[in-house]
Amino acid sequence: MIGTVLIIDSVATNRIVLKVKLGAAGYRTLTAADAASGLALAHRERPDIILLDVDLPGADGSDDGGIAVLTALRAAPDTARMLIVMLSTSGEMTQRLRALRAGADEFMSKPLDDQTLFARLRNLARAQEDMGGAAIAAFGMAEPAAGFAPPGHIAIVTLRPEVALRWRSALQPFSRDHFSCLSQDQVYRQSGSSDREPDVFLIEAGLSDSDGGLKVMLALRSRQETRHAKVCILNTETAPTQPAMAFDMGADDLVSAHQQNEEVALRLGALVRRKREADRIRASVKDGLRLAMIDPLTGIPNRRSGLAHLRQIAETSIAERQAFALMVLDIDRFKTVNDRFGHAAGDAVLIEVARRLTTCLRATDLIARIGGEEFLICLPNTTLAESRSVAERLCHEIEKVPVRLRPGEELRVTVSIGLSLSHETDGSNAPDLITGLFDRADHALLHAKEAGRNQVTISRSAA
Repeated sequence: MIGTVLIIDSVATNRIVLKVKLGAAGYRTLTAADAASGLALAHRERPDIILLDVDLPGADGSDDGGIAVLTALRAAPDTARMLIVMLSTSGEMTQRLRALRAGADEFMSKPLDDQTLFARLRNLARAQEDMGGAAIAAFGMAEPAAGFAPPGHIAIVTLRPEVALRWRSALQPFSRDHFSCLSQDQVYRQSGSSDREPDVFLIEAGLSDSDGGLKVMLALRSRQETRHAKVCILNTETAPTQPAMAFDMGADDLVSAHQQNEEVALRLGALVRRKREADRIRASVKDGLRLAMIDPLTGIPNRRSGLAHLRQIAETSIAERQAFALMVLDIDRFKTVNDRFGHAAGDAVLIEVARRLTTCLRATDLIARIGGEEFLICLPNTTLAESRSVAERLCHEIEKVPVRLRPGEELRVTVSIGLSLSHETDGSNAPDLITGLFDRADHALLHAKEAGRNQVTISRSAA
């Protein structure tokens, strides 16, 4: 099943025809004959796409009930992100503009071309899926848009410069976004050269040839800097692109030269907003993944990512028959710090200890916080003498300068370290090797604590 489509249309014939066609294409369909039942189904069933007739009778008997339903759907949190395609028999320009202003994802005139309709539905669904859809919002990663967003950047790409300039002059009065004009060659040459890549490209369909616009679009999709930009194809009478082909190849929208300038500007503005929302979602997901791997207090890897990295080191060491050292480090009498000075002071100590440890290690070494005041350190491709020297230096660096807690108040901090070194006989697989090293390092750390703290103890099997 491709997805669920809710059809809201007061004309029974329209509902039946669309239901049959969509069902044959693999969609699950729901139907509603009026605004109230349509809204109830949308909230209860959460369809993937809504096909909404603009001419739906309103509560007051008017023929603009579809706009009212659209407005209500966009205002409700659980339906605000649903894909909504408005359908109209007349295709009257006032209706089109009202629907687009109210947040319609698309406006299509009846009778519908089946190939174009299905291509557009696939296209919109892919765009929604790329943005993470409802699942991202459910996990709290899709934060609401900021109250103020700077103007977007829309690049107009045409065969002749004067055509781009004419479009910029025509669209600017209806938009707060910034327009620039580019040739096809400039699009290919400017990769990475611009401080700010365009959010949206309006590309003339017939550039160097009849499919030139689509070729430029594919080139943009292949570039790291512009792969997430939105693309709108501008159809002209001399070299029109089939809408179904454009949508299936990845165009985010398609406009024609005979459409009103305000409608084109509205569509481009909607693409800018979608681009910004997708950027926010990607950033939220990236931050979420980073926080899942990084200890938020100290900024170093947490236990999960530290152990994953340690496994990679162990596997490499086994394959290349190289030794590596593992240290378990513990801050001495840390509970006393919290009890005497408070948890804020404890946090300051953890942050400073992590900073000093990191500055003493190589870029290839591993450091992670694996417990409250416990750290894991791994030195790949090292000897016992080298690792012992590093461990003793770490103790010295922590002890030599007191940690500043607040103005006028400092605290001397020390650490104890248990050290173990891998051997060829430790095991043929990474998990067994890591388990053995951890056990030996933990026992060595315990001996360091018992011997008076602020020292390095080496596992007997490593010595």
